[in-house]
Amino acid sequence: MKVYEGTILTVDRNDRVAKYLVEDGGKILFVGDVLPDKYKKAKKVDLGDGCLVPAFVDSHQHFASFATFNAGLNVMEAESNEQIMEWAREYVAKNKKSKMIIAFGASPYSVREGVLLSREQLDEVCPDKPMCVVKYDGHAAIINSKLLEELDKDLKKERGYHPDTGEMNQEAFFVVSSYITNGVAIPQLIKNMQKAVDHEAANGIGMIHTVSGVGFPLNLDINLEKWFGRSLQRGFQLRVFSQSMNVKVAQKRGFDRIGGCFECALDGCFGSADAALNAPYEGTKDDLGVLYYSDEKVIDFCKKANRAGMQIEMHAIGDRAFDQATRCLKAALDDYPRADHRHGIIHDCFPTDAGIQICKDYNILMPMQTAFIGWKQEPDEYLQTILGDRANELNPMRKLWDAGILISAGSDAPCTDPTPIAWIDHAVNNPSCPEQSLTVQESLRMCTYNGYYTTFDEKERGSLEVGKIADMVILDKDLYSIPKKEIGSVKVVKTILGGKDYKPQKQGFIKALVGGMLAKGKI
Repeated sequence: MKVYEGTILTVDRNDRVAKYLVEDGGKILFVGDVLPDKYKKAKKVDLGDGCLVPAFVDSHQHFASFATFNAGLNVMEAESNEQIMEWAREYVAKNKKSKMIIAFGASPYSVREGVLLSREQLDEVCPDKPMCVVKYDGHAAIINSKLLEELDKDLKKERGYHPDTGEMNQEAFFVVSSYITNGVAIPQLIKNMQKAVDHEAANGIGMIHTVSGVGFPLNLDINLEKWFGRSLQRGFQLRVFSQSMNVKVAQKRGFDRIGGCFECALDGCFGSADAALNAPYEGTKDDLGVLYYSDEKVIDFCKKANRAGMQIEMHAIGDRAFDQATRCLKAALDDYPRADHRHGIIHDCFPTDAGIQICKDYNILMPMQTAFIGWKQEPDEYLQTILGDRANELNPMRKLWDAGILISAGSDAPCTDPTPIAWIDHAVNNPSCPEQSLTVQESLRMCTYNGYYTTFDEKERGSLEVGKIADMVILDKDLYSIPKKEIGSVKVVKTILGGKDYKPQKQGFIKALVGGMLAKGKI
């Protein structure tokens, strides 16, 4: 039994701040301002100037991809393409046994040259083995000639194929992404995933909502994430969404949720200027981006999934894609009404008034990414060049919150690092559109309770209340008391899951995989 004394930010219905929390056996026994006598002899944990909050949840990320790229070469902080090439040369030299070189995070908007690396530059760095540099937004990649040779037959059939520059967008990128993921040996992938969990737990995250399904034969990656999630130690939680528009893919694995990006993406992204818009991109007459599917196809998918009792999530960045998502979910719920479906639209970067009203009327959730606000790799200056004044309408958190729509927060990792303190900071101190900022209390709820609510976990986790599982995080400062401008400097002192201090995952590959296959539990 432990007694936590100090500032307890409960994130309960009333956003109560308490002085004491008592935990025993992984459950919360007491929360209040006056400690009952029966707990006074228990071991005390003094929070000092810090605070205790519920464990955070990342409500949208590509976990297997994040684990893979997190273990590779990250070039997001490079100031020039020349620097990326220098880092790549060093990485190639240190990884001579690697069959493929993978890097992540290239952006033409944060390097001096103002352009992406080219196929020729990758050839200069790595001429004798396949190399791929995935763009920061996870929707495009640059490949070298060696990889182009191996995939050219499949790539040339797809939209977004640019062999001259080596840049692959849209469906061509999906081919590359599938090939990369397939190229990682399963033992190494499991090891990478364990390290990724440790990294996220160090940032205060206790649960991940992962979207899985990027091209493994027989959707093996979905099975792997399911088994991996069930093998996890130290109380860490994984909830898997199968990225498919085939309901049977999810049902076969016992999932009651489906969706994500890739096959469930309705459009592209702003980084490649292929997010689907209602009005043309700046400087063009008729470029509306890319809408991958017809309404008929999306409605058919939504109706089938909704009638099967499944929770649906779909990727929509541009306003045209957002409108399509809301129309199709509305059609499915009109066809087969359900009171507590918890369907959601991911990203919602450019929501329309009509779509917002549908979300409000039909209780459609929004797993969003405040990490995209003030994003170094996709700066406001760039967004202004492709969207004009419309860029000011992106990520209207205040408008959505006031409309009564439940917003949760995620990283879209590997696009951004899973860092919940940064999500809160960006939501409270919105540098792009200050009037769309949230309060500290709202932002903390967005990153905790709302995320757990998204996957029906709010009865057990997400707030510090009696009877709930003691998934908690100690921060070094009190979020509610410090100046708002200091939020970004707050550090995670300790992550506590099931009442125990989080420690790194230690299972070997065989034990983790077999144990996960035999285990039962919610995933």
